[in-house]
Amino acid sequence: MDFTRTSNPVFSEERVQGLAREFAGEGVMTVKGVATKTLLLFLLVFLTGSLTWKLAMTNSGAVLPLMIGGGIGALILGFVTCAKADKAYIFGPLYALCEGLLLGALSAMYEAELAGIVSIAMFSTFAVAGVVFLCYRFGVLKASGTFIKVISYATLGIGAYYLISIVAGLFGANISVFQFGAIGIGIQVVIVIVAALNLVLDFSSIEDGVNAGAPAKMEWYGAFGLMVTLIWIYIEILRLLALLSRRN
Repeated sequence: MDFTRTSNPVFSEERVQGLAREFAGEGVMTVKGVATKTLLLFLLVFLTGSLTWKLAMTNSGAVLPLMIGGGIGALILGFVTCAKADKAYIFGPLYALCEGLLLGALSAMYEAELAGIVSIAMFSTFAVAGVVFLCYRFGVLKASGTFIKVISYATLGIGAYYLISIVAGLFGANISVFQFGAIGIGIQVVIVIVAALNLVLDFSSIEDGVNAGAPAKMEWYGAFGLMVTLIWIYIEILRLLALLSRRN
């Protein structure tokens, strides 16, 4: 395998060799290790998420500062973790704690409006992840050059759309998909699909790291990437379910 052609520059041959020298003697990256770290990160999300969930259900005013602080913290730490991938064992858990503050409150808000939506969204997220993993495992979905470009550009486009929506909202304009009826539902379905297909890039990056003999500390980076994508899928499924419920 030519690791200079990996889909993730973090696991390029030059990068991995440098990390291997830096963390010599500390073991190598494994799929099992990534899975374990992913579970640990989600436990941290659940820990702080439970806090804001309970607060949101009982005292919504008290949860707002935690929600905003968690969101800002998660955004900053997410960028820092991407920039300092070899320090993901430090920034990844901190990101998970901040993300939990935001996610718990957000989930509680949807649950208060539509009882049962959170459990359905959680089940759907893991079901989607399972299907994508099987498709990747058996070669139905492959992280080819074209696939990577298409999904990367689509993801950037979605990010730009959300940024424009936020800026427009500051000026009183609402361009959320919730305003577009059936078209909005179609757009949201596409967003869920793009989010789900990002898992293929995550799986490919993890496989590249394992095959390249990346140091064990890079398992945290692989786990961080998976957690970010799974949380994104969960949020988009929540939005899709809310759209479908409001249309009925």
